[in-house]
Amino acid sequence: MSEYGHGVHDEALSGKRPDVNKIRVAIVEDEPATRAALVQRLSATLKFELLFEADSLRSARASLRALTPDVLIVDLGLPDGSGLDLIAELSERCPALAILVLTVFGDEQKLIRAFERGARGYLLKDETSIGLVDAIEQILAGGAPISPAIARFLVSRLVRDQPASPPPPESELTAREIEVLRLAAKGYNHAEVAKLLGLSANTVASYTRRIYEKLEVHSRAEALFEAGRMGLIDGSHD
Repeated sequence: MSEYGHGVHDEALSGKRPDVNKIRVAIVEDEPATRAALVQRLSATLKFELLFEADSLRSARASLRALTPDVLIVDLGLPDGSGLDLIAELSERCPALAILVLTVFGDEQKLIRAFERGARGYLLKDETSIGLVDAIEQILAGGAPISPAIARFLVSRLVRDQPASPPPPESELTAREIEVLRLAAKGYNHAEVAKLLGLSANTVASYTRRIYEKLEVHSRAEALFEAGRMGLIDGSHD
């Protein structure tokens, strides 16, 4: 293994300046097949520059001493420790870094700890309804991409634990905005919501902005939290 860890791009080692027009992405994943699939997805678009791949905490830390990505995709189960530790370290050191968890762990404890330590998105490996490219774009736009199963869990938990609190009159959502929210709670992205409702993606994005403004939130996860607290959405998504 090199000084910089596993899979560092040659241009990074040579000192070549990064393309400022591209989104710099790094991957921390110990499964070779999963890592290769992620690299293939990122390579399929010209939007991204892959800075490095790492298969352990040690190699990730070594690479991060030399390179600073815009987005870090990290697994939680690594051979030499937990990705949660890396998330906490980077959130403290590089608060602007967008961290996206990609893991097999869907339990409550790991989910909550990941967000508490600074993760901005949480995807399960066995769910493909949210594409990697879409998730990265959401996270950089201030959203919090989450797998449908995670969204359902969060909403169910909120409904169970929080008493319903009606929104004040000035922030009432329209029927269409509530419809958009309920589809978001099922895990659908903007393009999918647009298709289901027969709208353009720009129109759905406009509805989403108005929802955020009315609920006084800044991300999808916060919007779902507030909507669940207000009783606008429930934990049943059949």
